[in-house]
Amino acid sequence: MDNTRTLKVATPTDREIMMTRVFDAPRKLVFDAMNDPELLKRWLLGPPGWSMVVCEVDLRVGGAFRHVWRREDGTEMGMRGVYREIVPPERISRTESFDDYPGESLATIVLTEQGGTTTLTLTVQYPSKEARDATLASGMERGVAASYDRLAELLASTPSRRG
Repeated sequence: MDNTRTLKVATPTDREIMMTRVFDAPRKLVFDAMNDPELLKRWLLGPPGWSMVVCEVDLRVGGAFRHVWRREDGTEMGMRGVYREIVPPERISRTESFDDYPGESLATIVLTEQGGTTTLTLTVQYPSKEARDATLASGMERGVAASYDRLAELLASTPSRRG
């Protein structure tokens, strides 16, 4: 499928960024890869040169997550949040806040499957238009695209990807 390697980014409102990507895998596998700490550490890395050094996931409503990434030069970036809604394998809503960036966002992931492929739609609502615009200007799209490319490779190498 031609669009499986393409991240689509839209701004449906003044405070939102919506990202869409199609993966050639059943949605249960995509859901699992997005929530299993051992798998997350393999693909959720952003641009080249970063690694995930902390990946804590308490996947339940009211549970928290914590991610810390480290760049090759030692720079660190941390993010935390709380799960608000979990409907396996189709939907997760959670708060997100970065350690060095003020404000809290609400991120909602929706996974829809058709014919063995899964469309991931991530909508992030920011506290203000300025926060959304700063995120867009940060290079976030490049990091998400690189991470989703790694996720696609991970899913393609999963033995039970059609099960």
